[in-house]
Amino acid sequence: MNIKTFGPVDERSLKQLERCMQAGDADHGVLCADHHPGYSQPIGGAIAYEGYVSPSGVGYDIGCGNKAVCTELTRQDLDALGGVDRLMREITQRVSFGMGVPARERVGHPVLEKIRTAEFEPQRRLAGLAESQLGTVGSGNHYVNVMEDELGRIWVGVHFGSRGFGHKTASGFLALAQGLPFDGHATEGEMDSPPVLLELGTELGDAYVVAMQLAGQYAYAGRDVVVDKVLEILSASAVHEVHNHHNFAWQEEHLGRTYWVIRKGCTPARPGQEGFVGGSMGDESVILEGVESAEAQDSLFSTVHGAGRIMSRTQAAGRIRRRKRWECSARDCGRLFESPEDRCPEHPSVRLRKVWVAEQLKPGKVDWPAVQARLRERGIVLVGGGADEAPEVYKRLPDVLAAHAGSIRVKHTLRPLGVAMAGRDVHDPYKD
Repeated sequence: MNIKTFGPVDERSLKQLERCMQAGDADHGVLCADHHPGYSQPIGGAIAYEGYVSPSGVGYDIGCGNKAVCTELTRQDLDALGGVDRLMREITQRVSFGMGVPARERVGHPVLEKIRTAEFEPQRRLAGLAESQLGTVGSGNHYVNVMEDELGRIWVGVHFGSRGFGHKTASGFLALAQGLPFDGHATEGEMDSPPVLLELGTELGDAYVVAMQLAGQYAYAGRDVVVDKVLEILSASAVHEVHNHHNFAWQEEHLGRTYWVIRKGCTPARPGQEGFVGGSMGDESVILEGVESAEAQDSLFSTVHGAGRIMSRTQAAGRIRRRKRWECSARDCGRLFESPEDRCPEHPSVRLRKVWVAEQLKPGKVDWPAVQARLRERGIVLVGGGADEAPEVYKRLPDVLAAHAGSIRVKHTLRPLGVAMAGRDVHDPYKD
């Protein structure tokens, strides 16, 4: 096995990579500098298989990726439009964030007809879900960012994937791999489980490739929809765009042989190919591109997709229990009650709506109010987010990029002005 690593190596991640490679007799594997343990295959890892694809390697968020566009606007133009605060408020009013939420503004898109007539028939049954969630962002580390580059130009960046459509596609194939129906419930192994491999040339392996590619098209469409909506809010146009998956399988040529390269949390970076890589909510992001070098070739032309976690969500935010409560739906009230039969004393005629609230059972390491204050002092407008996504939960992006200096170059550095994410109380199984 040939394994190329970047930066300090996490031994658990390395063992995950080796286990996945051995199972599929893979020739080449990569650990990018932002790597950390994932489900079966490490996040920040790439593997080149000759005869297999891996649903567990691609993961549940098929086609998760980043899109960034440069606009003709400057920071002065934003101020003339009412400032970053107004912009971020409008973004969160028009774009839905969170688990399983429908889009506030439904849109049509050709990818929806492709899903209705999908070659892999079980995906057709997901058409309603796909339509309702097209252009929703999700939670966890998924975001909409407004940024400024070194020349003062305004960029819009997003990070999310194929939402419920991709999640159900992935879980369906994991069920099929266990001999269950597509809508069955697969037994999910431990984090360090062997990979699920599907042989190419078989009915199941070939069906997965077709279904995965459709989920990837849906992810691309969703990011296009959200970016277009932000551009509409800005009354701006895109003068340049960068768009990549980082959870996907590609058929590629490397060293004279054809492989299926499974990248999980890993950005493709062939010479001249651009990528948008985000830092944490308080750090700069970059536009980078691959360069021609032996190191780039050894990396399967792959690079980081972010800064990389160094603290688990539970370590950062503590242990939280989600409980069902009933909230008064009167404007600006928000009182919570134990039962739907209760009545708000101030609004007795107003119905209650079901909500999920987070109760802190064990404190985390991150002082979230202090993080929010620090970001405000730096002029970063944050809407949503939580301790599990604080800057200290991540490595520094400049450090992980420095480890890849021989295979990529940074073209633009993007300073965050506004960051929109789901709140900390939102659980989302669709995130990577």
